[in-house]
Formats: sequence, structure tokens, C-alpha cells
Amino acid sequence: MTTKRLKRPRDPIQLGKLLVEIATGQVEDRVEDRRNPKAVERRKRGGAKGGPARASSLSPERPLVSPPPRRPQ
Repeated sequence: MTTKRLKRPRDPIQLGKLLVEIATGQVEDRVEDRRNPKAVERRKRGGAKGGPARASSLSPERPLVSPPPRRPQ
């Protein structure tokens, strides 16, 4: 599994405290990613297959993306 960084606090005081703790080795900067790697791979494949499948199912006169709404003049 991969690792990711700890989420940083928004408060500057807490952020400074966390950075000092990381620098002194009191806290580990990495957190193990607990997601299921097979589920992540399935999600990636689903998105890669879904877009082209949708594009092929649309009729030629129908655009892939709807145009922005018109402004009244």
C-alpha cells in the first residue's frame, strides 16, 4: 500500500507545533493508506471505460457537452 502525509491543521499555532514534532521525530509524518488497492484500480478502470462508452452512445447531432446557457439581451 502507499503512504500519504498527515493532514495539516489550519490553525498556524497547531501547524507550527506539528512541524516541530515532525522535525524532532515525536510524530511520524506518513500515514498508511487504508484503501483497498483492488477497489481503487476498479474505480480507475470504470472512469476510463465510461467516458468513451457514453460518447459512442450519443447521436451525432447531440453534442458531448451541453453549451452554456444563453444570456438574455
